[in-house]
Amino acid sequence: MTGSAQVPYLLRAARGEILERPPVWMMRQAGRYMKVYRDLRDRYPAFRDRSEKPELAIEISLQPFRAFQPDGVIMFSDILTPLPGIGIPFDIIESRGPVIDPPIRTLEQIRQLHPLQPEESLSFVGTTLKALRQEVGDRATVLGFVGSPWTLAAYAIEGKSSKDYSTIKRMAFTEPAILHELLGKLSDAIATYVRYQIDSGAQIVQLFDSWAGQLTPQDYDVFALPYQQRIVQQVKATHPDTPLILYISGSAGVLERMGQSGVDIVSVDWTVDMAEARQRLGADMGVQGNIDPCALFGSKDFIRDRILDTIQKAGRSKHILNLGHGILPNTPEENAAFFFETAKQADQLLATRT
Repeated sequence: MTGSAQVPYLLRAARGEILERPPVWMMRQAGRYMKVYRDLRDRYPAFRDRSEKPELAIEISLQPFRAFQPDGVIMFSDILTPLPGIGIPFDIIESRGPVIDPPIRTLEQIRQLHPLQPEESLSFVGTTLKALRQEVGDRATVLGFVGSPWTLAAYAIEGKSSKDYSTIKRMAFTEPAILHELLGKLSDAIATYVRYQIDSGAQIVQLFDSWAGQLTPQDYDVFALPYQQRIVQQVKATHPDTPLILYISGSAGVLERMGQSGVDIVSVDWTVDMAEARQRLGADMGVQGNIDPCALFGSKDFIRDRILDTIQKAGRSKHILNLGHGILPNTPEENAAFFFETAKQADQLLATRT
């Protein structure tokens, strides 16, 4: 067996190897659209039980791998998972989503936060990643993930999900020094967390700065980009060969800036044409995406055409096929299966496409 054959397919692509077809996985591929997940959720209704008890997180992470054989297996977790480890407790309420009470809104609260010690507060994540690596071997790449500082700060300051992000933006525009203090502490904690995930078995790590697309480019340069760069620099100093991916929802206005973060791959949402994304990011930057999740409600012909169109526009080098965001909960499971089947036959389908 050659050296490259021992490296999982997705990892080979992320490192720049030109392959017959792009590797494929889906954000939120373990989740509510799968009956086996819903059945497990009925038995374990608390989200944090499912994400923080290794035996459950491992099982959930492996459900789509067993069903569809994606090229990537991402651990089942949440971007807020590390926050209690620095002194920000949270809960996830099924009907409301994440809740942080009290929210973080004063300098005194921020200065009471402490450095992350993942071996103590996040050992269940290490257990999950080690088990996933052992389970999938070289049949798939194990992905970890984290939230980026702006998005984590938005949750911490708003105290919950938000439609207008007015509380954190008010702080950004009236008390920026306080916000920068929090963003700096979050950056160092997340860099530590990324390194812990890699040491535990993650072969690629994706950074989710989901809410940074709500910033103007001018404010992105101040409150998001420097802290993405800070994480990447710290991680690359100790783990230079681990590919890093950055995803932002609604990223059309900051796409080039995402490429300045230092990551190896920019995950493109569906609001940008993939050919345009390639042009704007340059030939050296890897891309991921970017099928509209709602495309999976279409016919099989429609899904196939969207997949092949995206692959053609992305080109053969450093492209990971994915959705432009997470798969939606009411997606027909058979359409998800067809997505993976088609992606894995893409080279043959493109060869016969007129």
